[in-house]
Amino acid sequence: MFEPVIAPSASLLGLLQRGRGDGQLHALAADRDEAIAALETCVTDDPRADWQLENRSLYYARLYMELEAPLTGVELHLCSPEDTGDDDEARTGLSLSVLGHLAAYGRRDALDLLRRYAATGTNWAWALDELALRDDDQGLLALAPAVLDRFPAGPEGDAELRAAIRAAYEPRAWRLWAAHHPRVAAAGEQSPFDLWQRQLSRPGVTPGWSTADVLAWADQAEPAGDPTAVARRAAAAARCLTAVARPEDRPLLLEAADSGEPGARTAALRHLVDQRDPAAADLIEAAAADVDQRVVAAAVEVLGRMRGPEILAHARRWADPETGGADSALGEAAVLLIADAGEPCDGPLVVAALRQWISVRGVTGAGLGSLVDGAGRLAAAGAVPALRHVYGEAVSSELRGRAARALAVTDPYFSEGPAVECLWDCEEATRELAARHVTTTGDVRVLERLRRLAADPAEEAEVHAAVRGRLTSRER
Repeated sequence: MFEPVIAPSASLLGLLQRGRGDGQLHALAADRDEAIAALETCVTDDPRADWQLENRSLYYARLYMELEAPLTGVELHLCSPEDTGDDDEARTGLSLSVLGHLAAYGRRDALDLLRRYAATGTNWAWALDELALRDDDQGLLALAPAVLDRFPAGPEGDAELRAAIRAAYEPRAWRLWAAHHPRVAAAGEQSPFDLWQRQLSRPGVTPGWSTADVLAWADQAEPAGDPTAVARRAAAAARCLTAVARPEDRPLLLEAADSGEPGARTAALRHLVDQRDPAAADLIEAAAADVDQRVVAAAVEVLGRMRGPEILAHARRWADPETGGADSALGEAAVLLIADAGEPCDGPLVVAALRQWISVRGVTGAGLGSLVDGAGRLAAAGAVPALRHVYGEAVSSELRGRAARALAVTDPYFSEGPAVECLWDCEEATRELAARHVTTTGDVRVLERLRRLAADPAEEAEVHAAVRGRLTSRER
């Protein structure tokens, strides 16, 4: 799957793709046709890199309601010929979720389109889950024949039906159908036995019950072409070592962690770190300098699992350009450890690392979120300019939310600046944060927005609690 193409943050499309509060505000002030075109682009071409971490559906559905926008573009997307040849849920998932929210808001056209797609579309299971939350019993019962026709009579079709029932996110429709269709009832009864049989027949060779056996098993051949195979086998071996390793096995474990093959070395290193062995820090430093990148990755990964003043002292040395290798994988991992578990005195180091990350990599990368969280946790006021940049430019709404949380404790102007925009953000946690911090005087939009959020039945309970707390507070 290709990475989504994101427009510049200053454009209307870029704001909407990011799910920023300013996106809704700009869309309502822009030309209606232009706003609807940008909205349809977002809904039919999901801008999220990871839909499991980022929310957009309620954000876009609210904008559809505000603009009174038609569903023509969504309908063309769902009913296009491409739907029959592309079974990737990511192509239609966002559109279906938006339709679900619109149906909950009372849009009959959205409900009808969901019903039609559930009967004929490739991603019918997602549409059925949306309908299970919003449709009435009569509407769901009318869908049963079209859905059940997807599973031909016979053992293969019955197995597919049982798999579909197990995979359903919302089982209401299947439970309703079971009362009217004996085939669905039988499949629902058989499904738990299928799971039991799969658990009993798991393939694979297990290690012997000694430390040497487990280390040897960690180095057994894995399927070719899988770059994570060694790490996965080593993680399993480390769990086995917890059960079988004895104090007298420590020399063997130290030898494996220092110079063993990649699988055994990784497993031994993970085990020694989990046991807080005093030699773990030196072994990590040696592994991080290895020529095998699998060993380096393992050293970096286990370092992030460590805590305590001893490892923090090592981490400060590794992260310092004068005493370690701040630009190395170990130095970078050390800074991330300090951001997660450091002390207030480590604030300048985290701020410097945050600025360096942005200057080299921009507002991307898995470690950036930890640096942002660390700046907030350590209340590093020097990080405010960098945090504002992350907030404004981040493509990920999850990362933007983390930047907002950091700004709430570091930026004295957060409550009357970014917090206002955050009331319209796509992420519920960001809206909740804004409701708790926003200044309710000076901007007439704030109280009106708080009242609308309080009255919106689609809003999350945590946001409702925060909003109503502010509306009823005497200190408002």
